[in-house]
Amino acid sequence: MKKAQMLGCLLFFLCGVLGWAQRQNERPYWFSLERGKSLFRKGDYGNALLAFEDARRDRRAMYTRMEQDLIDLLSIPEVRLLGDSLDQIEPYIAERYQVNAGTALRELYFRVPRSSLEGSATKALEALGHLKNYPEAEYWIGESYRVEGELTVALRQYQKAHEQRAFLENPGFDMEILYKIIDILKIKQNYTEMEKQLLEILEQDTLWSGEVNLYTKSVMLKILENDGISRFLTVYRYNHSMVERAHRLLGLYYYTSGRHNRAVEHLMFSFLIQNTIVIEEVIRNQYDFTFTTLENLMALAMKRPILVDYIEGAEYYKTLYYLGAALYGDGKLVPARRFWTFLSGCSDAGEWGGRASSQLRSPFVEQVVEMP
Repeated sequence: MKKAQMLGCLLFFLCGVLGWAQRQNERPYWFSLERGKSLFRKGDYGNALLAFEDARRDRRAMYTRMEQDLIDLLSIPEVRLLGDSLDQIEPYIAERYQVNAGTALRELYFRVPRSSLEGSATKALEALGHLKNYPEAEYWIGESYRVEGELTVALRQYQKAHEQRAFLENPGFDMEILYKIIDILKIKQNYTEMEKQLLEILEQDTLWSGEVNLYTKSVMLKILENDGISRFLTVYRYNHSMVERAHRLLGLYYYTSGRHNRAVEHLMFSFLIQNTIVIEEVIRNQYDFTFTTLENLMALAMKRPILVDYIEGAEYYKTLYYLGAALYGDGKLVPARRFWTFLSGCSDAGEWGGRASSQLRSPFVEQVVEMP
């Protein structure tokens, strides 16, 4: 019996190989996507868009064909008598050389764990139908429209890609899609929807989300306010780079809308994540480094181009300035002055150093109508 099963499995595998060999001359959908990315990087956005649309169309056509191949197989009277069991259907495919159906199932098992189908042919058919979605192509179509200034169309494409996130080949890419949606919502000043999307990202921040962390956040804030920046960064480290920008944008939004206490909490997390990343990179190159002060950390960071780029990209000095401004707006002048004092003495802080100096001379709550 075992030999028969092994032979059946071998024949089933060979059916898949034969099916692939028969169709290997077809253009793979992923080839069109990669070609589109190459054109996009070269600035040829028009042809890139066509390539991304080809990729979407080719993938849909491929899985539609495979779906139909499996339907055709399941419609055979002999197969219908086997019921819904893949364990019964697979030997039939192998024994009768149902090459196309074998190819469809082999492709499905490559994309989806066989165990998730629970041995059901019906679920296999449903899964093939879902694979027609190509969120990566939807995303890159959105990118093509974005660079051409068609923000409404781009937003629609990003939202479509996010709706299909369950089928991403790289599951973590859904965060990138969400941030693209947020960028356009910010430009369009649709702040209510932007806030909603940012909070969705922060659901993945285990230190931030959940009632259980209220006490932890309260203690963190007290240490920052009462014991100062150096003590705060000595006690706490938190490297969760994917949520840093969400905290930063929410903090700026809440400051803009006058909710200073909420702005403080989010900007505090952004500040903590940014400095954790900087500290860990310094330690990676200087294993005996021990954090003492922000001034000392920045002196070392400015010697490393990778950290200079990170500090600029993460709007480090801007984050510090508005954390100080939010603390002041929440009635916490002493900790606010600590941030402004650091910035005013930091030669690399640029605009934010100058604005911090003004705040030190005569502190005030900024009246802003748009997000900074």
